Amino acid sequence: MLFGAMALRKSLWISLTALAGPVWADFDATAYPPYERCALCHGLFGQSHNAKFPHLAGQKPRYIEAQLAAFLSGDRTNDGGQMSAIVTELKPEELPVVVAWFSTQEPPPPSAAPQDSVGERRVAELGCFECHMDEAESVPYLSAQHPGYIEKQMTDFTTYARGSGNIHKNLLTPVTSDIAAIAAYFASLERPK
Repeated sequence: MLFGAMALRKSLWISLTALAGPVWADFDATAYPPYERCALCHGLFGQSHNAKFPHLAGQKPRYIEAQLAAFLSGDRTNDGGQMSAIVTELKPEELPVVVAWFSTQEPPPPSAAPQDSVGERRVAELGCFECHMDEAESVPYLSAQHPGYIEKQMTDFTTYARGSGNIHKNLLTPVTSDIAAIAAYFASLERPK
């Protein structure tokens, strides 16, 4: 009886493998726009459904470009190394296409306003708007971003897991207990168009 079940299972596996082979062999990734490779995590129009992946829609083009370059060079990594693996699949001439696509999409809507003013007060005290809400092309908009994503990145800055020098560590370390409130406040703001 056991032998019969094992033989059936092996036969089924062989049949399924044979059916799946040609499907993968005929797939042509070059037939799709390069930004579609990014869409699985970031959403086709740059609005991700998971806080692990940032919204890219309406983000500053130079910032997206700089992050792609940082992942390619190894200067930036992320949990599990997914981005480093994905960006190596893009050809150099495809990078501007990806940047242009996501930066020109309609920005995501802001999340609900936080119930307290701690985040707003801390953002003002830290001077976050001076960089993150102005036109400095190399600094990202944090507005209308997933609060969980912002919180994770700020926490990573305080522990050097994001490795971006001392500026963020020095600013954020004294307010680590308020990082969630800061993230919620930024997420509740409308992203400039």
